[in-house]
Amino acid sequence: MRKYWIFLIVSLVLIFGTFIATLASGNAPVLGLDLQGGVSVVKSPVGKYTNDSLDVAVDVIRNRVDSLGTLEPEITRQGSDIVIDLPGVKNRDRAIKLVGETGELRFRPVLLAPGAVPPKPGAAVPPSTSSTTAPTSTTAAPTPEATAAELAAAQQAVASCDANAVAALPSAPTTTRGKDTRDACVILPDKDSPKVRYYLGPAGLTGKVVASAKAEFISSEGWTVKMDLTDDGSAQWDQLAQQQFHQQVAIVLDGEVRSAPTIQPNDAAFTSFGGTAVISGGAGGFSSGDAQDLAKLINYGALPVRLKTVNVEDVSPTLGEDQLRAGIIAGLIGLALVAIYMLVFYRLLGLVVIFGLILSGMTLYTLVTYLGSSVNLTLTLAGVTGIIVSAGVTVDSYIVYFERLKDEVRAGATVRACADRAFHRSFRTILAADLVSLIGAGVLYLLAIGSVRGFAFFLGLSTIVDLVLSYFVMYPLVVLMSRRPELVRMKGIGMAAGLDAPGVMA
Repeated sequence: MRKYWIFLIVSLVLIFGTFIATLASGNAPVLGLDLQGGVSVVKSPVGKYTNDSLDVAVDVIRNRVDSLGTLEPEITRQGSDIVIDLPGVKNRDRAIKLVGETGELRFRPVLLAPGAVPPKPGAAVPPSTSSTTAPTSTTAAPTPEATAAELAAAQQAVASCDANAVAALPSAPTTTRGKDTRDACVILPDKDSPKVRYYLGPAGLTGKVVASAKAEFISSEGWTVKMDLTDDGSAQWDQLAQQQFHQQVAIVLDGEVRSAPTIQPNDAAFTSFGGTAVISGGAGGFSSGDAQDLAKLINYGALPVRLKTVNVEDVSPTLGEDQLRAGIIAGLIGLALVAIYMLVFYRLLGLVVIFGLILSGMTLYTLVTYLGSSVNLTLTLAGVTGIIVSAGVTVDSYIVYFERLKDEVRAGATVRACADRAFHRSFRTILAADLVSLIGAGVLYLLAIGSVRGFAFFLGLSTIVDLVLSYFVMYPLVVLMSRRPELVRMKGIGMAAGLDAPGVMA
């Protein structure tokens, strides 16, 4: 008897407590593109491309979008265009930029850092004048506009990889963005201050030698990006570190300098510490988002074709709101009919079904809200459909139990005696039915994409909730009710009447 009370009280406290806390916090489920609107981006290839390269680009973009935590992105090809629908995206500009970047990381030696004093013509290039930490950007004052002669001299110096000629330039060109040619010297802008330019040597290595990368917080350095290098990558890193001892190495993505740390090896061998290298933000520091974005771009690699954004559209949720309203009304009508059916056939036990459906709804609301705030889970019309369908799974669990209880009572047992035994016998059937639903939802989730995947996720989540509530709420509640003779023998509406055994003993 005590076990049933513990099951029931703890379950109700958890469900009502978390639901009330969710409402009090003002949080709500994150709605998808069709319910709350979002961003639709259209990208077109630039230059030569093939159908295969576009298909690979779609897969790469889908991986990047999944890393944003968006559950139901729609990434499709329309001819040569790639259409990316992003529901529930919190940072619109960050998402648009992330899906379009090529993602190839290049490490380039800094020949002349912004703000460094150029030597006289013919003099050796001095070491970088930056601090010994690893700043995310250099905050030197913008250089003046370059004259045509200076720009031509810069381009000639870059083309010939003549470091002395580059260093001898009186000012840095600020009128054009340099072309990020891998095996040539280049002039590239700083990501945060485009007027600040770096003179860089050929790429010493690229992101292809990085096996994996992840953002990691180190107490002494703040947010960093930890890279596990391949065997070849480790050797190339060591070579670049030796070449740039106490000088800067620019970390370049898509023609922009993302960071320019100074190589500070711990020993004369300049090793990459067992195949692992760490990019730190130094004095300025990486933010958590900066470190995570850099790690994602390194992990998901380069797009096989360069894309340009041809259209960015904010999607209106008006149509989705109308459809949601119609769906909710239809769902409420259906639940009302189910409630009437349960009350007519199971009398007092029908109230148990209604109570269970209310608890399921509260639990799902709390879970969806929590997952929306923690992993940006989005609820779309397909997800709402999955939840409504799952109501049938929940009602089936109660019917299976009640029908088994009815068979036990008709065999001559009392309601009190068979309530516990009937549940354990019927729970095997409930478990089998829910496992079939879970397996179907799981396979659908793994193989499908887009809205179908969302339907499968919410159907699976609702099925798990049904299993838990069946054992910890329905079971103890019915058993405790069977211990009350007045509830069993209540004329016309009691448990015995609902089990078609009005004359049975309590």
